[in-house]
Amino acid sequence: MELLSPASVAFHKPDFNIHVMAIFGVKTPVDIELLKAKFPTSLCKHPRFSSLVEGDPSKGEELKWVRTEINLDKHIIAPKINSEDIKSPDKYVEDYIYNLSKTTLDKSRPLWDIHVLNLKLSEEVEAITITRIHHSLGDGTSLISLLLALTRKTSDPEALPTIPAPKIKRDDDNRKGIFWRWILALWLILKLFWNTSMDVLMFVATTLFLKDNSPFKTSPNGGNVSRRVVYKSFSLQDMKFVKNAIGATINDVALGITQAGLSRYLSRKYDAEAKWGNAVGYVLLPFALGLHDDPLDYIRTAKTTVDKKKHSLEAIYTFFMAEVVMKFFGSKVASVISDRINSHTTIAFSNLPGPLEEIGFYGLPLTFLAPTSYGQPHPVMINFLSYSNKMTVVLAVDEYTVPDPHQLCDDIAESLNLIKDAVITQGLVKQDHSVM
Repeated sequence: MELLSPASVAFHKPDFNIHVMAIFGVKTPVDIELLKAKFPTSLCKHPRFSSLVEGDPSKGEELKWVRTEINLDKHIIAPKINSEDIKSPDKYVEDYIYNLSKTTLDKSRPLWDIHVLNLKLSEEVEAITITRIHHSLGDGTSLISLLLALTRKTSDPEALPTIPAPKIKRDDDNRKGIFWRWILALWLILKLFWNTSMDVLMFVATTLFLKDNSPFKTSPNGGNVSRRVVYKSFSLQDMKFVKNAIGATINDVALGITQAGLSRYLSRKYDAEAKWGNAVGYVLLPFALGLHDDPLDYIRTAKTTVDKKKHSLEAIYTFFMAEVVMKFFGSKVASVISDRINSHTTIAFSNLPGPLEEIGFYGLPLTFLAPTSYGQPHPVMINFLSYSNKMTVVLAVDEYTVPDPHQLCDDIAESLNLIKDAVITQGLVKQDHSVM
């Protein structure tokens, strides 16, 4: 037996019972029996995926992992589907995910399951699989890493997928004297100190009194509502095109087109400029919402914001603060602080790099990957994930807040087209020599 970490315990709170979902488009029908035959020698060997969560905090008991036997018939679910009775396969899948988000994983068995829908959606998608995993098993990065460890390149069934590596900046200018190097180092230290101080101050202010003023207000039931999940894929090369023209990163472009899409959506809905809001991920990130005459200003604003966060130790300090509060004041006080941060923010944003080439999951060739989650108090969850030559944006929304999520998804995708056109119009085209 092993105790759950404080972070894993937090994900079992009634109002923070988060489930991570990964939606895969599969190019071929899924053989359920073959899938069941593969799991015992791979995923089922992972300790978290073969353990129960036992304990009742309301009775003063600590939560702990307890190893158990796995009955795959309870974890791999394949509803019988008569495609002739389904008018819109896409709507069927969307409604299936919506209804799935009304439920929670059964704690009498390990906290994961896979739903297989053998339903043709297009020429490229013959089936959909939905992997559902409780967030206490791991964060998004670790779960994506585990998924990729179970996949192989379709071009080479023995090779693991390739993930984009972060660039390492090289200092090729050896002409600078030691004096100017010291001046630059001092400036960077002062900049780091200032940005960190401002970010930590904003974090504390958000915890105590500062609230999001954006129109994205959650429903009275908070995170305990079903989520409408929609997704859209577009060209990753278009994002790289904009990235190189502005001298930004893929993350800057993702944040920029999200700000542009949200601004378009809100201006249509409220016919006015939106106010500032916050989205919380690993750091508090201000979203600049408003209409710009130059579409490239969305990327420039996003780049400025992200650059400041890169030169800040906010994530480290807030993590350290959480550890201190947990150690000296206990989980109840830490939980109150976490609740206030979540209740004072409205949008959760995530961007993860995926495989550079097409992959197969247990031999099943995948055409797209769409990660998301439900159970969080934020009414709008936005995930980006790159895969091969595509970028997929996934929205999981409370329909009380966003009654027309398809429109918001289209606005984000259309914003990329408008920004790309602005790059061409303004003559900012540069040759792309990089991957990410």
